[in-house]
Amino acid sequence: MATRTETRDSNRSERKRNRNGGERSAFDFSSGGNTGPLLGALAAGAVIGVGANWARKFLMQKSASLAAGNEWDEILKLEHKATLATFDVLLATDDSETGKRATLVKKLGYALEKHAHQEEKVVYPALRQANETVDADHLEHEHGYVKTFLYELDNMPKDSPQFLVRVREFRNLIAQHAQMEEEQVYPRFKGEISEEQNKKITALMNKEGMKML
Repeated sequence: MATRTETRDSNRSERKRNRNGGERSAFDFSSGGNTGPLLGALAAGAVIGVGANWARKFLMQKSASLAAGNEWDEILKLEHKATLATFDVLLATDDSETGKRATLVKKLGYALEKHAHQEEKVVYPALRQANETVDADHLEHEHGYVKTFLYELDNMPKDSPQFLVRVREFRNLIAQHAQMEEEQVYPRFKGEISEEQNKKITALMNKEGMKML
């Protein structure tokens, strides 16, 4: 039978191993290469009802980051692609699918709000620090039009003859905005910063993305 002293020593050793990273709990959400944190998020969501939605969005953020190789500009490209795909689904609806249209508009609103938040809090300020103020101001100004379109679509009757007309105009704006970022502004900016700065922008952007879950 273990003595009281041996039990205390065993507990201290266990705590030390956990602090040093020797053994991680499945609910440890800190960054790392293993899948434990992600599985922990799912498990937490399954146990805590409302948390299921949080866990799903957590995995979406982490999956986008990992799939893009943890590069901030590649993550934004993936988000552009996903958003345009949602527009295409919306454009394929007919006037009888008002419920589906309303759901897709909400989905667009969430995706674009999160995307804009990441850019406005991290990427555009970094552009301004690199003397790319004109481009940063132009791109951020266009975010205002995005909000206007979202407000209009959210409040417009989903069976209105003008609904798909406005959706198509909105998609064109997003496509042009994304093209400018992906083909001009971001490649030029990325070529001017160090690898350390690139990693910092990626880390900060992921942090801001998590705030929008």
